[in-house]
Amino acid sequence: MAEPFSVRVTVRGYETDTQGHLNQAVYLNYAEHARWSLLQAAGISQARLVGRGVGPVALETTIRFRRELLAGDEVDVTCAFEWGGGKTFRIVQEIRKTDGTLAAEVSAVGGLMDLKERRLVADPREVFKELTTDLALFGL
Repeated sequence: MAEPFSVRVTVRGYETDTQGHLNQAVYLNYAEHARWSLLQAAGISQARLVGRGVGPVALETTIRFRRELLAGDEVDVTCAFEWGGGKTFRIVQEIRKTDGTLAAEVSAVGGLMDLKERRLVADPREVFKELTTDLALFGL
């Protein structure tokens, strides 16, 4: 199996809390940044999604915090799709310091919403196949 998609982020001082570690809400921003970076790497822009009449939606997100992150730490944020049947998919992500220390695990359930009908599309995998220039980034 290929390595999951990954982006590097540096923890900025203004993202930390009074204890000096990364604010818990910022982990979600890092995860979201990695997901949008994957879409961009796969040739899928927001304009392309809107042009197709769909948009990604988050239905559930779970974060498991493992180790604190401090200002100046560099982290790699991974992103891997897991497909089942139906209207949803899971995105599994890790936030790791460059020394390999696991700082957090993020698991999200998502879907693609039909922007006109305001309902999930029946098979998001097929829409991604239609739009992407790199199936491997979606594990397809």
